[in-house]
Amino acid sequence: MNTFYNEILTEHNVHPTHKHELSDADLTLEGVNPSCGDDIILSFKVSDGVITDGAFSGDGCAISQASCDMMLDLVIGKKVDEAKRLSEIFLRMIKGEVTDEEKEELEEAGVLSDISHMPARVKCAVLGWHTMEEMLSEK
Repeated sequence: MNTFYNEILTEHNVHPTHKHELSDADLTLEGVNPSCGDDIILSFKVSDGVITDGAFSGDGCAISQASCDMMLDLVIGKKVDEAKRLSEIFLRMIKGEVTDEEKEELEEAGVLSDISHMPARVKCAVLGWHTMEEMLSEK
């Protein structure tokens, strides 16, 4: 793992911007990774098809927590359809199936592309993204 990856992961894990309760959320869904015990509760405020705010709570490893925080950085302020598209790109990136241009769209979350070489950590990295996809599939 490179230093840049470790710095970003550590920063999002130690000082997550979006780890707090979102009391008046429009959408809330729990995501659980039974293989390692990661457990997050993801919440969004959505207005006129735009994710206006988001937060998560729960416990998990550094990768699941940092990935969720980076995801929220990326999707807050975006339309629901755009968040779904970014999630689809992220999940393809984890499988090693994206272009450099697509990876750039993921901003900081793009550093998680190396997870594809660590199969045991993939479920950790995708937990928040799968939870968001499931939550937004009803929107």
